[in-house]
Amino acid sequence: MNVTKTFLPHIEEYVKYLQKAYDKAWLTNRGELVYELEAKLKEYLVVKNLTLTTNGTLPLQIAIKALNLKNEIITTPFSYVATTSSIVWESCSPIFVDIESEYLTIDPNKIEKAITDKTSAILATHVFGNPCDVEAIENIAKRHNLKVIYDAAHCFAVKYNGESIFNYGDISTCSFHATKIFHTGEGGCLITKNDELHKRLFYQHNFGHKTPTSFHDAGINAKMSELQAAIGLAVFDHIDEILENRKNIIATYNKFLHGQDIQLLKIRNNTEWNYHYYPVIFKSKEELLRVQNALNNHNIYPRRYFYPSLNTLDYVVYKPMPISESIAKRILCLPLFTEMNTDQIKNITDILLENLS
Repeated sequence: MNVTKTFLPHIEEYVKYLQKAYDKAWLTNRGELVYELEAKLKEYLVVKNLTLTTNGTLPLQIAIKALNLKNEIITTPFSYVATTSSIVWESCSPIFVDIESEYLTIDPNKIEKAITDKTSAILATHVFGNPCDVEAIENIAKRHNLKVIYDAAHCFAVKYNGESIFNYGDISTCSFHATKIFHTGEGGCLITKNDELHKRLFYQHNFGHKTPTSFHDAGINAKMSELQAAIGLAVFDHIDEILENRKNIIATYNKFLHGQDIQLLKIRNNTEWNYHYYPVIFKSKEELLRVQNALNNHNIYPRRYFYPSLNTLDYVVYKPMPISESIAKRILCLPLFTEMNTDQIKNITDILLENLS
């Protein structure tokens, strides 16, 4: 049992959508299915502008490019590596700010100390779908005239204060990788409320094309294919079922682990969460490794997510981030997928509890 399992609708449901692309012999370059999926997602998520992409990393790179960011970008050390690597890839310097120990998101109280005359933006991650302190970050950005990008890879369907979490910041990006709640096999999207910025993002995800024979700016190929959109449409038909099942699974985990000597993720107030991951934080790295090994011996494979702390990567300038470094060594995401049953969860938690110190 792996940490997650891709939700797959019946093959007939996929073929039903795929047939439309086959009938038109239109497999890419923004066909009918891409437009249909974009429209459904905009309505469901209640966002103004959304552009589908071929994966969840290119949106980060395009966002940095579209905002013309230079020099230093303040970011979190506790995220997937793509958050940091996208900054470096776009020839900017990641400036790390440590995280809040309960929410695991960037600590806004430490951001201003990291701002210099070279700072151009804040790139923060809503970790495991748990929102950053978006109000505090917005206030800081306004005071210092900084752009804000949110890596919202885990945030499909998350709301904060009754509004889509994607509507915060200048740009939000999301991943539709096969491991995500909603997926297109491989994919992602760019979201912004700003119409002019949306145009720029759209042009840049399609080689910079403004028309077939004219160009707005330099761009890249980040277009989603019809094959990806077809699986996305088939998965989307089940999204309410997926979210409800995951909610019940997490409730079952919480029942079995209530009152135990481990730390669970604290969800920020006023959040409608999407039940994306189930991380547990142990007292020590040694305890984590003991539990992980015991689970592996039963063919159960949780994931050390996120490890290592990104400020320790070889290609960045190291600066100590004590909270992130400590949690990264002690955090383990337990298996969570739509078809899990109570017996499986009980088995996992029994093994975990048997191996606590």
